[in-house]
Amino acid sequence: MYTKESFIKYTTFAGLIALLALSLFVILNGWLGGHFNSAASLKSYISSFGIWAPVVLALIQMLQVVLPVLPGFTGCIVGAALFGSAGGFWINYIGISAGSIAAYWLAKRFGSPLVTKMISLKKYDRYIAKINQSKSYTVVLFLAILLPLAPDDFLCYFSGLIDMSARKFIAIVILAKPWCILLYSVFFANVL
Repeated sequence: MYTKESFIKYTTFAGLIALLALSLFVILNGWLGGHFNSAASLKSYISSFGIWAPVVLALIQMLQVVLPVLPGFTGCIVGAALFGSAGGFWINYIGISAGSIAAYWLAKRFGSPLVTKMISLKKYDRYIAKINQSKSYTVVLFLAILLPLAPDDFLCYFSGLIDMSARKFIAIVILAKPWCILLYSVFFANVL
């Protein structure tokens, strides 16, 4: 017998898988078409979706966290160029945050076998040893998500492997993630 909680859990998981599949399709189509070679070609690819361009950018940003196929700041450049600093910020923030949460949930659901497929076993062993020894992992995670060019995508996976609650992880993403994206969005909107 299904309970309300199990229904919500399975519906959320199915929705997440559907979003990941759609994102994967968009990314594969763009990658195979050579649209990820530069910010200009990515901008052209995303703008070709017309009214759906913001959704496509958000999906690409979401999936680039789950499957790191391009640097996240490339999407921030494109978002600022196509939608301005405010529009680019919100689209990138939603996409990257959703990807971070998806990476956490995938690691929670599938464990270390999935994470070791995402990164080399050597890196996995090094990261997991540091995380297990760290008494301040929450602070490290917050700073990694807050600061540009930190390996925060990988830490999202590792956060799903340890005993960190979803509520704490999501709060860290919501509070720390916008600042770097806002900085990128304002900078690139003014430069471009």
